[in-house]
Amino acid sequence: CLLFGYRRPYSMLDSNTTHLTNASTFILLGIPGLEAAHVWISIPFCTMYITAILGNFTILFTVKTEPSLHGPMYYFLCMLAVTDLVISTCVVPKMLAIYWFKSREIDFSACLTQLYFFHCFSGMESGIFLAMAFDRYVAICHPLRHSTILTNSMVAKIGLAVILRSNLLALPFPILVMQWPYCRTNIIPQAYCAHIAVVKLACADTRISSYYGLFVVFCVKGLDVIFIAVSYTQILRAIFSLPTKNARIKTFGTCVSHLCAILVFYIPGLFLSLMYRFGQNVPLHFDVLIANIYLLMPPMLNPIIYGVRTKQIRDRLIWLFTHKGT
Repeated sequence: CLLFGYRRPYSMLDSNTTHLTNASTFILLGIPGLEAAHVWISIPFCTMYITAILGNFTILFTVKTEPSLHGPMYYFLCMLAVTDLVISTCVVPKMLAIYWFKSREIDFSACLTQLYFFHCFSGMESGIFLAMAFDRYVAICHPLRHSTILTNSMVAKIGLAVILRSNLLALPFPILVMQWPYCRTNIIPQAYCAHIAVVKLACADTRISSYYGLFVVFCVKGLDVIFIAVSYTQILRAIFSLPTKNARIKTFGTCVSHLCAILVFYIPGLFLSLMYRFGQNVPLHFDVLIANIYLLMPPMLNPIIYGVRTKQIRDRLIWLFTHKGT
């Protein structure tokens, strides 16, 4: 939740500040300082969004129509595709409306809804990566027990646990935001309603929101990263114990797609977190631009990574395209 806030003082927006007793609408500025280039900036963002939509729907269609892909790894991949679709769709259409039509106003309830879905499904995506790491651990370290451990009912229970955790931890975000009075300004200097960006507009002691945001970051992404690291430690030990080099390479190859997706999701987030804390001289528009790109990168790249690196999906897609006319 701290990755997408802003750190500039209100003095930057003094000329546009609206004093109010409470907020019924917020104003989303898009990328402050680059308003003249919004139309041009929207082109790559729109392209990334369309790629994400087509790519994730292709993954869902491929898994649904190919019986051989009806297994735990591909069920988790479908969950990831749905999560990516929701994250991008809850933010990008409004972002493009700002860039194309200068539609900057967003209703308070709509802002809270966007905030909730964004943080809920971001946490859900982290949980799905952890579930996929568990699947790789069982498949490599306990291959003979994989089908008995990760049954369809177990996959459903894991998916339900991920959904419940994310929903329960994200629910206090809009509830806390609703409690604060807004009497400074209703201007949010970015293109969507992130938790910390909205909280900074309140004229009250909002430390509880900040502390809770940190708690969620450590409880969700922090613990997930630790458990993923533990899983891959065991996986690498199992791989290096294999007798031949070809066996080690082939086994490790089954993890490459997952590792690439993890790096795409967590590494840019770490970079933004460090930039948020230590890059005090970085222009605000650069902060917001990079945060917007990071928002769209995982939904766009995940289906490409899995489509290219996973042989079963790649073969199915090739078959679909080559037999389209027959």
